[in-house]
Amino acid sequence: MTDPIADLLIRIKNAQMVGKKFVRVPFSKMKLAILLILEKNNLVGKIKKKGKGVKKILEIELKYQDNQPLIKEVKRISKPSLRVYAGYRDLTKFSRKGLTLVSTPRGLKTLAQARKEKIGGEVLFQINP
Repeated sequence: MTDPIADLLIRIKNAQMVGKKFVRVPFSKMKLAILLILEKNNLVGKIKKKGKGVKKILEIELKYQDNQPLIKEVKRISKPSLRVYAGYRDLTKFSRKGLTLVSTPRGLKTLAQARKEKIGGEVLFQINP
C-alpha cells in the first residue's frame, strides 16, 4: 500500500534538491488541498490542473531562495500503518517551527489554525523550511 501524501511531499523535496522548476504529480482532491495550503504559505509557486479524467495531473511550480530549496525537511507524522490523532490541547506536543498540517472535521488546517479554532484531528506532516 502506497502513501499518496508522502509520495507528494517526497516528489516535491527531491525535485527541489536537483533544481527543477516544476514537478508533476497524479491528481487527487487531498493533494490539491495540501498544495493550496503550501502555496498560501509561500512554500510552492503556482499550481495547475492538467488533463482530463483518470489522466489528471497537478503541475507544481517550485520555489527557491538564493538558489536553495525552500523545503529542506519533511516529516510524515501520521502514516497509513500508524495514524496519529490529537485533540486541540494535545497539538502543543508538535513543534511550532515550520508548517504542520492537521486534517480536521472542518478540512485541512495548519497547526496554528487548528489550535485557534480549538479543533483536533489527524496530524499529517511537518515541513521545516
